[in-house]
Amino acid sequence: MCRGPRHTGLGALRTAGGRTVGGVSRHRHRRRAPQRKPQQQVVTRALLAGGLVAALGAGLGVWASSDDDPSPAGSAASRQAGGTSAAGDGGASAAVAATPAPTRSYALSTTPRTIPAVRAHTPARGPGWKPQAARRVVVGAPALADEGRLIAGELGLTYAGQRDDVRAGDLRLALNAGAGANPESYTMTVRGGRVTISAPTDTGVFYGTRTLKQEVHGGGTAPEGVVRDQPAKPQRGFTLDIARKYFSPAWIEDRVRELGDLKYNQLGLHFSDDQSFRIESDSHPEIVARQHLTKAEVKKIVDLAASRHITVVPEIDSPGHLGAVLAAHPELQLRNASGVATRGAIDISKNASADLLDDLLDEYAGVFPGAYWHLGGDEYQALTVSSPATSYPQLAAAARARYGSGAGVADLTTGWLNDRADTVRAHDRTMRVWNDGFFRGTSVKPASDLVVAYWTGKEIGARPPAEYLSAGRKVLNYNDEYLYYVLGEPNDFAYPTGRRIYEQWTPRVLRGTTPVPARYDAQILGGSLSVWCDLANSQTQAQVAAGIRMPLRATSQKLWDAGTPPLTWTQFTALANRLG
Repeated sequence: MCRGPRHTGLGALRTAGGRTVGGVSRHRHRRRAPQRKPQQQVVTRALLAGGLVAALGAGLGVWASSDDDPSPAGSAASRQAGGTSAAGDGGASAAVAATPAPTRSYALSTTPRTIPAVRAHTPARGPGWKPQAARRVVVGAPALADEGRLIAGELGLTYAGQRDDVRAGDLRLALNAGAGANPESYTMTVRGGRVTISAPTDTGVFYGTRTLKQEVHGGGTAPEGVVRDQPAKPQRGFTLDIARKYFSPAWIEDRVRELGDLKYNQLGLHFSDDQSFRIESDSHPEIVARQHLTKAEVKKIVDLAASRHITVVPEIDSPGHLGAVLAAHPELQLRNASGVATRGAIDISKNASADLLDDLLDEYAGVFPGAYWHLGGDEYQALTVSSPATSYPQLAAAARARYGSGAGVADLTTGWLNDRADTVRAHDRTMRVWNDGFFRGTSVKPASDLVVAYWTGKEIGARPPAEYLSAGRKVLNYNDEYLYYVLGEPNDFAYPTGRRIYEQWTPRVLRGTTPVPARYDAQILGGSLSVWCDLANSQTQAQVAAGIRMPLRATSQKLWDAGTPPLTWTQFTALANRLG
């Protein structure tokens, strides 16, 4: 794995204090009427327009200009506020009472621009909503307290907790279970100077707050109307190789915040490889690199991710990519018939090899409590030679002893993965394996619950995605043609560009540039942009963050909605720059 047109109703109607001009005097002798000043003309026109608005009423969707008063123009409340009593005022006051006060009208709202784009927006007329320090965030259930506190802090609002009362300017978060609803869906309603975000789960509510945060970024206004939104794919990930290159906890935490705002829900951590093993271990401290993450640092990352509804997915790759572990356990190094060590490969014919890996899998199940686990399984070098049985007779002998006379090294390797899956399954995890960890023609079949992490078609014996899909396998898209950011660009890799992902890639493009048939779409669970650090010193942490900035945003858009994006790439880039 080296891995629119803006619609307008009536124009804004303004008055000079909402008062009518006095009646016409009747004199015995005619006098030439004085020339009206420009301001008087404006007032008169405004009064005429105000009468028209009152006549047309709610059919034009005209709303009072106050954020705190959603009453339609011409309503009883509006008339009471705008008029004066006729008693004691004579005919002039009667004229005032008979004419509703002019009110402000609003153009039909436009769809908010966010990353990823919202799936649907029903426009409306009104002032919209923007945060103010005195305004509150209230929640409809204790389960939404974390989401409420987070958005309150981000927007400078007051977190008021669970409340039933309603105030002007409130942002209300609510759970609204719907039968069969996507658990990540949400509805956001901006109406009458208030915002309500409701969803079947706290995850959906969180995504609604991400949309709102982007809408009001930099002093903007959340447009009036209703957003209905949900992702196309349930798994939207970013994978980071921290084994080959050390990334600081602060850098990883920054990425978690970035991922959360972009509505990703998985962070993959590849922390064991030939170069280093990067997380503190109690069961095998001898394998850990000098520069590593402590368990306390990992817990902080995992907790921060959980607050952003992101699951951290660990990967201890085996039976290949174990060079750092084997440096401390040379007795478990795979050697060929000539006694030459095979890079990164553990000898799966030895029981001690399985014991070591199971120790690690059991230990880190307590460090990473999420629902997913990556078993690796790729690039086991024993299977890249012309005759594995001849080059590694001990593996061939172990295969025959366990699975019968017709079994080979690929059967033994498949059995190794199944055994590791049994260990992880006991911790109630869903597991994924790189596509080149599945082999053709074996008598031992991979466990049926293993998800295919499809990354390449370039490896020896690699099968096209349709083979897995037609067999009923579920697949995740890691396509190395578009989604692999490999430091130093070795082996013909090129840094992915956001534009290429945005304009060409979809989750159905699993291998190369050709999509699989649409009938398989439901089996493709999602995908992941990945950073692999083959030439670790090629870029600094800051350069990596800058390099993946637009690819992350483009991938987020295509996993949330695989259709043609609503913005051109130029517009999308401008939006990303505005949002930061």
